[in-house]
Amino acid sequence: MKKIKKGIPLIDQHDKNGFWGGKFGGNFIPETLKKPVEDLDILFEKLRKDKKFIRERDYYFKNWVGSPTPFIKLENLTNHLGGAEIWAKVVSEANGGAHKIYNATVHCLLAKKAGKKAVCGDTGAGYAGKMLSMAAKKFGLKCKIFMGVKDIRRQKPNCDAMRKNGAEIVPVYTGSQTLVDAVSECMRYWVSNCDTTHMCVGSTVGPNIFVKICGWSTSQISRELLIQIKEEFGEIPKKLILINCVGGGSSSFGFWNEFIHYDKKQVEFIGVEAGGPKKSKRHAAPLTYGSKIGILHGAAQYVNQNIEGQIEETESISAGLDYPGVSPLHCFLKDIKRARYTAASDEEALDAYQLVTKFENLNPSLEPSHAFAEAIKIAPKLSEDTVICVNSCGDALKDRDILKQRLGKYK
Repeated sequence: MKKIKKGIPLIDQHDKNGFWGGKFGGNFIPETLKKPVEDLDILFEKLRKDKKFIRERDYYFKNWVGSPTPFIKLENLTNHLGGAEIWAKVVSEANGGAHKIYNATVHCLLAKKAGKKAVCGDTGAGYAGKMLSMAAKKFGLKCKIFMGVKDIRRQKPNCDAMRKNGAEIVPVYTGSQTLVDAVSECMRYWVSNCDTTHMCVGSTVGPNIFVKICGWSTSQISRELLIQIKEEFGEIPKKLILINCVGGGSSSFGFWNEFIHYDKKQVEFIGVEAGGPKKSKRHAAPLTYGSKIGILHGAAQYVNQNIEGQIEETESISAGLDYPGVSPLHCFLKDIKRARYTAASDEEALDAYQLVTKFENLNPSLEPSHAFAEAIKIAPKLSEDTVICVNSCGDALKDRDILKQRLGKYK
């Protein structure tokens, strides 16, 4: 079994063919994309070592994104449940309301350095699209967002924001009309427009370089959290549990990255996938339910598929988790048993949302509500000196129509 190498960022622990653990990731791309992907790889590796570029990134993270985001104790929820302390890293306080702003900012900076005039991207919950449209507007780039029509209907607030920022939303009518199809159409568009357009993949998925750029960008979350925890407790608690929702895997990897080299007995990672409706056999939880390895969007990963190897449609109340595959980084973390993965149903996520908003001044979107469901489940069983931290990585404003429909009210 492969192990994590100390002193080397996990995003760099792949072989010469781009595989983590020898089997996850890679570059399964058409010949026409090999040159632009190679060019992007060279540019990124150069700039991530450039002190001037790092200062520029950090400037915008601080003065535009709003880093650092808050780290708060959920005292009322903790007292209600008993057991472990529950804290939250409120990444939803970042500019735009979600973690996707880090990846979008870096991609637009890269696009400018590459001399591109436009960016294109995919989105499910609408956050990746909203953030890319914001960053594109900030840095003077044209923006085209691919989004499944099912998600356009259920994420109207973020669609309104994209259009307000001047982005063009391209509706995707193929397949399940969700995130998986949006990514596919975005990649097809980039094949024909890579000379003038930079592609931003919205999560830690896709060909190797896109996994690396996103992971490098969202790791800002754990860089902040490591400092905040040490400031609050004086040291890393004897037992710390970091819980995050997992769709593609960008927020969870960013939330965990700076803690990866800690002993898993001290710092535990729990990833919570979308289990879908309780009465449905469909889900978006390939890690939890033992899916086999397949190729999706240019990378090898665990992916929901039928016996013939065809991608199966997913179902989840959460548009941001409604994806049949998962980041190669998470596949690797599962294989080496550094992280544990489970799933929360639609109903459990809704219950968690109601409990959190009842006791705390917090408004987690349906994505982190899946993570809160797991925290609520395990906290009463744990000792009081255990610290649970949940990444509240998105705000529920985008989900207001779904919440009104399912709960009869919003907040």
